[in-house]
Amino acid sequence: MLILTRKTGEKIKIGADIEIVIVEISGMNQVKIGINAPKGILILREEVYERIQEENIKAVAQSKDIDIFDSMSIINKETDIKPKIKIRRKNGD
Repeated sequence: MLILTRKTGEKIKIGADIEIVIVEISGMNQVKIGINAPKGILILREEVYERIQEENIKAVAQSKDIDIFDSMSIINKETDIKPKIKIRRKNGD
């Protein structure tokens, strides 16, 4: 893990396309950050990511033949996440 020290207004670059900005530092244990990234990059808080993973595991446990498109709609209904990309099935559905 890379550990960096930054002040309010300073930035961190990840590759050419992702930028993290320190927006505000409140007290000793809270930092507000801003993230600039391409629209195709999904950015989630850890607790949301973990909830999605749990829902995926439950869905797979319920049916081994689950359709990825159906599971994506379940995930989107269960969270505040809206898909950033559109996926089309090969048969045109």
